[in-house]
Amino acid sequence: MSGKQRIEDRVTAWTQPIVEELKLELVDVEWIKEGGHWFLRVYIDKEGGVEMEDCQEVSRRLDDILDREDPITHAYSLEVSSPGIDRPLKTERDFERFRGEKIRITTFAPVAGSKEHIGELIQKTSEGITIAGDNEEKTIPLDQVSSVRLHFSF
Repeated sequence: MSGKQRIEDRVTAWTQPIVEELKLELVDVEWIKEGGHWFLRVYIDKEGGVEMEDCQEVSRRLDDILDREDPITHAYSLEVSSPGIDRPLKTERDFERFRGEKIRITTFAPVAGSKEHIGELIQKTSEGITIAGDNEEKTIPLDQVSSVRLHFSF
């Protein structure tokens, strides 16, 4: 397990009871370096949308745990926010909840000639994710999937 995965897993474990108590949903935890700076991003959601107070409360409680446990030895910024309109789909619950919605799947290597696949979510199985688009259905093998996000066209 990489250091990135270990940090994300530990923060997920600490955050899950917080969001459950606050009647929120933990969407994702991301440990990432951008522009020379490290960020610990926690994405939360709830029916009707997340409010600033929700983000502040999760941040305050999680910050207390991070100070006590001290899992990260260098400077970083903690950010707690909603997942936005391009929300990632990760859990089985996400795939059930957003069935019929338009999604964007990116793959590690080209599948059927492309690394990006956009279509209506039909289903996710142990083999792959099936989407419908351009009058056809296609299934992207799970072992090829890099990310899955909701997709909105403007």
